[in-house]
Amino acid sequence: MNIVCLDLEGVLVPEIWIAFSQASGIPELKRTTRDEPDYNKLMNWRLGILKEHGLGLKEIRATIEKIDPMPGAREFLDALREITQVIIVSDTFTQFATPLMKKLGWPTIFCNTLEVAPDGTVTGFKMRAEKSKLVTVKALQSIGFDTIAAGDSYNDLGMIQASKAGFLFRSTEQIKKDYPQLPAYETYDELLAAIRAAL
Repeated sequence: MNIVCLDLEGVLVPEIWIAFSQASGIPELKRTTRDEPDYNKLMNWRLGILKEHGLGLKEIRATIEKIDPMPGAREFLDALREITQVIIVSDTFTQFATPLMKKLGWPTIFCNTLEVAPDGTVTGFKMRAEKSKLVTVKALQSIGFDTIAAGDSYNDLGMIQASKAGFLFRSTEQIKKDYPQLPAYETYDELLAAIRAAL
């Protein structure tokens, strides 16, 4: 029994925080898990910037509504789901992901939750589990699945390395250089072929 675990941002959709950085004119928000391996540190830093600028969930969601999946992402996901089970395993938040899941045909997603005040201020975040991507693939393996994983960032490496087959997709030159043992692909056709071969 195989199951594919895919990262969301950078793999199927553009990075939400980069889009919001451009929309809000706050260049610091361009920083992502491609740059900062410590996710808690990154999120707390982001929340500080939101507070400083008086921005909340409403403003971020207005940007997310305008984000479309990457060209070919929906077709790739549909082709993949015809041959195996797929779960998107992301460090994003349910409040961010919903509009994007609609555009991707409602795939299953495991992600986290934002803590939001009645006025829309983002006050904190609740992670499903520490190292949630790695914990997810381990849990799937514990109930009889062989996992195949793909992602682009530091926070994907745990699930990629723990899986029967794991791939980098549109990753950074630095990550590819640091992990030369991981096959790295740039197109959905290449990734689909690699996953097919691993099934």
